[in-house]
Amino acid sequence: MSLFKARDWWSTILGEKEEFDQGCLCVADVDNSGSGQDKVIVGSYNGYLRIFNPHPVKPGDEVQPEDLLLEVQLREPILQVEVGKFVSGTEGLHLAVLHCRKLCVYAVSGTQGNVDHGNQYQIKLMYEHNLQRTACNMTYGPFGGVKGRDLICIQSMDGMLMLFEQESYAFGRFLPGFLLPGPLAYSSRTDSFITVSSCQQVESYKYQVLAFATDADERQDTEKRKLSSGKRLVVDWVLNIGEQALDICIVSFNPGASSVFVLGERNFFCLKDNGQIRFMKKLDYSPSCFIPYCSVREGTVNTLIANHSKMLNVYQDVTLKWATQLPFIPVSVKVANFHSICLVSITIIDDGHLQCSYLGTDPSLFQAPKVDSREINYEEMNAEMKELQKIIREATKTQDILPESEKQRDVTVTAEVSPDLDEESQAIDSEVKTRPVPSVTVKITIQSRVTAQKPSLAVCVQAPLAVTCDQFVFDDLEPDSSETVVLSVFLKESCSPPELEGTCMVSYNIPTELNPEGIPRVSQCNFSLPLKLVCFPAQPSKAANHKLTIDTNKPPISFVTIFPDFVDPSEGDQANALGFQFLTGSKTTLLASKTSRKF
Repeated sequence: MSLFKARDWWSTILGEKEEFDQGCLCVADVDNSGSGQDKVIVGSYNGYLRIFNPHPVKPGDEVQPEDLLLEVQLREPILQVEVGKFVSGTEGLHLAVLHCRKLCVYAVSGTQGNVDHGNQYQIKLMYEHNLQRTACNMTYGPFGGVKGRDLICIQSMDGMLMLFEQESYAFGRFLPGFLLPGPLAYSSRTDSFITVSSCQQVESYKYQVLAFATDADERQDTEKRKLSSGKRLVVDWVLNIGEQALDICIVSFNPGASSVFVLGERNFFCLKDNGQIRFMKKLDYSPSCFIPYCSVREGTVNTLIANHSKMLNVYQDVTLKWATQLPFIPVSVKVANFHSICLVSITIIDDGHLQCSYLGTDPSLFQAPKVDSREINYEEMNAEMKELQKIIREATKTQDILPESEKQRDVTVTAEVSPDLDEESQAIDSEVKTRPVPSVTVKITIQSRVTAQKPSLAVCVQAPLAVTCDQFVFDDLEPDSSETVVLSVFLKESCSPPELEGTCMVSYNIPTELNPEGIPRVSQCNFSLPLKLVCFPAQPSKAANHKLTIDTNKPPISFVTIFPDFVDPSEGDQANALGFQFLTGSKTTLLASKTSRKF
């Protein structure tokens, strides 16, 4: 944990329940103001595009209405936003917005305000491309060494690189051995595209090789492929890093060389132009995002790496120079120039908390607030104590809330199960078709020693068992009165029940002086049903599909004691085998060993 916290310079919360990801944040002078001051462009998966120009009066101030230059809903999820020279005939900066099936390029402009409402900003659609494939991410740059303009390359979810020369579509190429899309970046020094494949290796493809390879649209056409002069797409260089990559960034602070930075799940790599490792750093945390931002000393590069421990670390190559604490876990981090502050880190989390912070040196330590010293008025305290004690005494007199448990319940419910099955079965709509379905009578008695209002009885048994009637409603019960109901239980569905238990529950209201309508109360009891309700005696059988042996620490108990309804008392202790034929069709044999302690 760092002693120092990131100093909050400006922050805001974007929308409500909006989602953001790595490509949703961009920093640039998108309106071509020429002041050198960056604007913050944010796009969400909910389709909202926002442009901010933060300028707090003092660090930590709340966001002002004029800080939001533009907010527009584009009605399609925004996957990525980038700023570059995307329009032909001008070298001004334009905004590229990538949707799932569309690429749109906008011009952002502002109009000087004449009143207190401030400047007015709007976007104008310059051109758009409808994509035939679902997009994943994009990169841009002067492909092929063009001057004064940027071209766009979009990677689709199925591994196709689609290249656009501003207003026109150039060509598309499939990456060899593709499985899942990874991060994509362009190196202007080597004129190549660099990505990380599902094989966990960094791959580089030259733009010229992509341009002269077989067109993806002709890939399925064998005849055209034979006649085509295109070449097979081959990789320029490959480096196996042994893990998936979160992001790729290519920087060139030295005119003589550029560096390829790859942020992995557990390691941080810096590669040369030819794919050789310049250095790598093993991380002892899970990173979330990163950005190389400057070169303080010749031959070194400073990098910001955020992690899932809410920390933002500053590295100079592999050396940790600073660690600062963030209030959240960012999904994207950028560096921008605002007013007099030349280095502001901009972070955003997936639920839309956008923060601009700088690395302060003042530790943010907790200081206990000063306690107001005032003289104690004992007379007022005594009067207040007496008033509180009076309220407590009044509250303990009432019995409306959580009364003490009584030795004898106001209303009791009992259930009596008949020892014999019904002579005439009361089963209704039973699905069991093997033989007449038996039923057993249950007699339920409700006794009340006080006045019980609105009593009702509910009887529950475990499915597939059922009752002839499960709900009863009675008139108000007078003191020392009772009600009795009789119902039958039977097997309704064609499967064996997990238990032979039932529950009776009576709900009623007890009136009090303060509450004449009554306080809700509940009383309940359980009852057990006989085994012969779901099965009948049968001849034991030694043939069985499944056998289960139960060892006991005592000799087997006589079956007459356990199953009196299924054993003839005349057999006594001689019966060591019992057969049970269930109404659903299955048969079970229970065997008690005479020589060992086993069932």
